[in-house]
Amino acid sequence: MDHGGCGLLVHVEDGKIVRIEGDPESPLNRGSVCAKGVAQMERLNHPDRLRHPLKRVGGRGEGKWERISWDEALSTLVEKIGEKIERGDERSIAFAQGTPKGLELYMMIRLANLLKVPTVVTPGSICHMPRETASVITCGFFPVPDYDHPPALVLVWGSNLFQTNEEGIIGSQLRRALDRGAKLITIDPRKTLLASKADLWLQPRPGTDLALAIGMLKVIVEEGLYDREFVDQWTVGFEELRKHLKEYSLDQLAEITWVPGEKIIKASRLFGQTRPACIQWGNAIEHNVHSVQSARALMILKAISGNLDSPGGNVNRSAPAIMRPGDFVLGKSFPEKRNQLLAPEFRLAATMGFTPSQVIVKAILSGKPHSIRIMYIQGGNPLLSYANAGETLQALKKLEFLAVAEIFLTPTAQLADLVLPTATNFEFDDIGHYGLPHGFILARSKVVDPPKECWPDSLILNELGKRLGLEKFFWPDLHSCLDEVLKPAGMNYEDFKKVGILKGKWTYKSYEQGGFNTPTKKVEIYCSRLKDWGYDPLPTYRDLPSPSADDPEMTRRYPLILTSAKDPHYFHSAYRNLPALRGLSPDPVVLLHPQTAENMDIREGDWVTIETRQGTIRQKAALNSGINRRVVVAAYGWWFPERKDLELSGWKESNLNILTGNSPPYEPTIGSTNLRAIPCRVGKE
Repeated sequence: MDHGGCGLLVHVEDGKIVRIEGDPESPLNRGSVCAKGVAQMERLNHPDRLRHPLKRVGGRGEGKWERISWDEALSTLVEKIGEKIERGDERSIAFAQGTPKGLELYMMIRLANLLKVPTVVTPGSICHMPRETASVITCGFFPVPDYDHPPALVLVWGSNLFQTNEEGIIGSQLRRALDRGAKLITIDPRKTLLASKADLWLQPRPGTDLALAIGMLKVIVEEGLYDREFVDQWTVGFEELRKHLKEYSLDQLAEITWVPGEKIIKASRLFGQTRPACIQWGNAIEHNVHSVQSARALMILKAISGNLDSPGGNVNRSAPAIMRPGDFVLGKSFPEKRNQLLAPEFRLAATMGFTPSQVIVKAILSGKPHSIRIMYIQGGNPLLSYANAGETLQALKKLEFLAVAEIFLTPTAQLADLVLPTATNFEFDDIGHYGLPHGFILARSKVVDPPKECWPDSLILNELGKRLGLEKFFWPDLHSCLDEVLKPAGMNYEDFKKVGILKGKWTYKSYEQGGFNTPTKKVEIYCSRLKDWGYDPLPTYRDLPSPSADDPEMTRRYPLILTSAKDPHYFHSAYRNLPALRGLSPDPVVLLHPQTAENMDIREGDWVTIETRQGTIRQKAALNSGINRRVVVAAYGWWFPERKDLELSGWKESNLNILTGNSPPYEPTIGSTNLRAIPCRVGKE
C-alpha cells in the first residue's frame, strides 16, 4: 500500500480483511512485515473514511459539505478545466501528486500532456529525483545495492532501512547481508539502531554530507585506494577530480562536518580496501541545496572504488520488457512542455517534467511567471509536506478551484472545493514499482472490493480524460490499461498476477558490451553537460545558506541546529488516525541531548516549543544521548485527525514545515530546498 514493496498475505472472510502477515515467498521482505502493513485493516474500515464525493458549501476550510454524485463531481471538473482550455489558458491549471505508488502518477501526466497542461507538481526535488538524475548524468543508470551477491561491506549514508524503507529496497535485505558477515559503516547524525550495529559510525553535522563525501574522495584518491584499471578505462575527469580535491584540506572538512579527520580517514580506508562494497543512500541527502552534488559525489565514490555494476556493489538493473513510462505518458505529444514550465531553469527537473513544490506555491501567490487558478491533488497532503506550510496555506486558499482525491479528510482536503473518495491499494488491481529504476515491477492485485463510491486514482483520471473529449487516448476500464502496459512482455494482467513479479534481464558489468549510457560512454566524473548548463562540473561544497551566519544576534537567538526524522509507524502524514499505530507513537516527539535539555530545565515527556525564523510549533521532548548536543531532531508529518476542535485538524500545532522556508537559494539543477540544518531554539512550554 506504500511504495516499499513488501509482499503481504492477506486473509479475507466475508469480503473483509481479517488478518495481514508478511509473505515468506516475497523476494523482497521474505515474510517480514512492519506495523504499518498489519494496521491496514483499520484503514480500510475506518469510520472517518471518505465514502462519497463532497462539494464545499461553506467557506474554504469551514467544514461544510454537501454529498454529490460522481456524475456531478466529474461534470464539475470538466466544467472548470474545460473553461480554461477553451480560453487557451491551459497554463493556469496544475496537477499535483504526493508519493506515487502505482500507475496513478503516469495517468496524471498522460492527461496533463494531452491537455497541454505543463505544470505537474511532485515531491521529486526533495525525494529520489536528485539521486536518480545525478546517477543518470554521471553513469547513465540508477545504481541499486546488490544485496543478493552479497557485499562484503555496506556504507549506509542518510538511510535508516531498519525503520523506514526506501522504494524497492527493504530493511530485511540489508539485514540478510549483515547476517552473512558484511561490515557496516553508518553515516547519520543520530545513533540509530543501524548506527549502533555499525563497525564504524560517523556522526556528521546535518547538511554537510557533500563535505564529508568530498573528504572520503580525497583520502581514497590521495592514498591510491581507488580501482586504477576501472578509472583508467571507464571514467573521464579523474585528473580534474584529483586537482579539485587538493583545494580542500582534511582539517577544513573535519571542521565543517564535525567528523574528526582520523574518522574520515578510517572510513575511507575501510571502504576503499574492502571489496565488494555498496552504498545504501537515503532520502536525507536530498533535503538541502547540495542534493544533486551530494549524490554526484557518492556516485563518483561508487565508480572509482570499482564497485559500479559489479557483484555485491551498486548495480544496473534493467527494466522488464513492458510499456516504457515515456510512452505511457505520451511525452512526444507535448514537445513544447519544457518551455512552458514554471521553472525551466531547473534543468534536471525540467528533463524529468516536474515542477518543484515551492515553485507552484510562489506562482499561485505572485501570479508569476503566470497565474495558477485551478489545482487537482491526488495522494498528497501539501499542508504537511510542502516547505513553509504557512505560505502553502495562503496559496491553497487563493486558488479559484481546488480538487483533492483522498481516502480521508486531511488538512489539505479540508480546503478543497471538491473532494473525491479514493480506493486503497487493497481494493483495485495495479502495478507496483512502475517507472522506478530497480529493474522489476510487482503485481498488486485487488484483495477486497472498495466502498461503492470509492474509485482508484487512475480510474478517476481515466474517466475525466474521456469526459474531456480524449476518449481515444484512454481505456474502457483499468484492466485494459494494465493489459496494454504488459503487452510487450507477452502477458496480460491475469498472467502477471500468477507470476507476481517481473524482472528485466539482470547482468553484471553491462557497460563492457557498449560502454555507459553517457555522451562519452564512460562514467563522467567531470560532467561537461553540467558545465555547459552553467553548473559545477565537479562536486563543490559551499556553506549552507543561513540567515544567522553573519548576524551574531541571530546566532545567539537560534543556537541549535534543526533536522528531522520520519516516524517508523507512519508514512509521511498518513496513518495518524489508525489506533494500532497511534498507540505505538501517540505524540510528535523531538529528540534533545540530555545536557541540552538540562540546560533548559526540560525533562523527558515535557511539551516544548521549537522555533525558527519561520515559525513555532510544539512537540514532546525525548532525551537522547545519541545525538550531538547542538542538534535537535524533530518529528515530521504531524496533524491530529481526532482534534475536530482545532483549525484543519491541528495542521499547524506540530507541523515540521511551519519551521521550514521555501525561498531561494535553491539547488540550482533540480530546485531542492533546505529542509534540514536550520538554526533553531527550543524552550519549555
